[in-house]
Amino acid sequence: MNTIYLDLLGAETRYRGEYYRTRTIEYGSGTPLIFIHGVGGHAEAYSRNIKRLGASYHAIAMDLAWHGLSGKPPFTTHMVPEYCKQIIELLDSIGAQKACIEGESLGGWVAMWFALHYPERLEKLILNTTAGIKYDEAEVKVDLVGGNNLLRERSIAAIQNPNHETIRKRLEWLMATPDRVTDELVELRYTIYSNPETQAALTNVFNHSFLDAAAPYAIPESDVAKITTPTLVLWSDKNPGHGPDAGLRIQSLIAGSQFACIEDAAHWPQWEQPEAHDEIVAKFLAGSLVTA
Repeated sequence: MNTIYLDLLGAETRYRGEYYRTRTIEYGSGTPLIFIHGVGGHAEAYSRNIKRLGASYHAIAMDLAWHGLSGKPPFTTHMVPEYCKQIIELLDSIGAQKACIEGESLGGWVAMWFALHYPERLEKLILNTTAGIKYDEAEVKVDLVGGNNLLRERSIAAIQNPNHETIRKRLEWLMATPDRVTDELVELRYTIYSNPETQAALTNVFNHSFLDAAAPYAIPESDVAKITTPTLVLWSDKNPGHGPDAGLRIQSLIAGSQFACIEDAAHWPQWEQPEAHDEIVAKFLAGSLVTA
């Protein structure tokens, strides 16, 4: 029986830094491997991966600012650059010059921005069903109705009226099949979203994370091509909004990058297929991943 509690048994919850007061879940030692969740998420998005990958790295899942139990500083619409400053504070707080970073969805967007603006602090980059790219429309098919638009609708419903039904519907968007949303996960997110401070913070986040509101920080393909950090583009066969062609497009833009697609998964492959995810990530980090 998988539970978040059992998956994380032996891991440590910490609060790092002062301004952002970043909540982390950590396991292991060595090179830091930072996991960044998607919009509206929290560190437990990587609860099924932390200990396995923490066997070889200092695995750190974090709550972004205004999310989860991390600090709620004054809100700024410059969210993506602000999240990067949060990562810098986190690295400084543990005395690390560099880290490997995996970002999922919004987390991938942040990780790409970090790679473009702080490459000296980044060792390897993993883009997991990443958001935030302004694609060439002739190259990538985008389903806004079932992707970004539906995610926005369910996100706002969940934070404006947090109950078990709205929270579950929001989480189901992430999964290839609804049964992968556990009651425990629903209860955890319901508890987080029911906090008045978090409700106010995430309302601001959601109102500035979709469609035109996020456009100033969308990364054009020409900038994606400037990433020089060794990169793995990790996708899934059922990712809503952007299928594997989007991941392959990213891989074609970043020189020397690799691409892997996890089958029978949607927007949370690290949760839906944790063993496959962790094997691919571990091989990439070790330099032994073979891809076509």
